[in-house]
Amino acid sequence: MEPEQIYRACFKSVYLYVMRLCRDKHIAEEITSETFFKAINSIDDFRGDCDMRVWLCRIAQNTYYSYLKKNRRVSGIDETDLQNIAAAEDPVDARLGEQEDARQIRKILHDLAEPYKEVFMWRVFGELSFKEIGALYGKSENWACVTCHRARKMIKRRLEEDEHEK
Repeated sequence: MEPEQIYRACFKSVYLYVMRLCRDKHIAEEITSETFFKAINSIDDFRGDCDMRVWLCRIAQNTYYSYLKKNRRVSGIDETDLQNIAAAEDPVDARLGEQEDARQIRKILHDLAEPYKEVFMWRVFGELSFKEIGALYGKSENWACVTCHRARKMIKRRLEEDEHEK
C-alpha cells in the first residue's frame, strides 16, 4: 500500500485515538502528523501480523507518551475517561473519581500485557465496537469481548491487590 493510501485509509482512526488520549485538538494533530511521518520512514518494519491501524496507533501511543515526557505533562487521560474503565457493576466504580485511584489505574493499564492493553484501549479510548476490534486483529467479535472483559478483571484484581497492600 502506498503512503498516501495508508494516510487516507487510517488518518481518521489514528487521529480519533490520539484525541481520546490527549483531549487537545492541536496536540492530536501534531501527534498524528508525527505518527504518519514515523510510520512512512519505518514502513519496512511493518510485518503485517496486525491491521495497519493497530500498528499506527501503537506508534501514535508511543509518540504521545514521548511528547508527555518531553513536555513534562502528567497525563492526557482525565478522570472522566477513567470512570469508564471498570464495568458499571464493579464495586471499584465508586472509587474511580479519586485522583489516587486514577494514578493507580494509569499505572496498571501501562503494565497490562498485550493484547489486553490494546483491546482495552481501543474499546475505552478508541470507542470501537467489539466487532471493529475483532476485525482489527483478524479475530471474532467474541474474542474482542472476552479479551476486554479479562482486561477489566485484571485491572480490578490489581486495584484490589493494591488496596490490600495498604
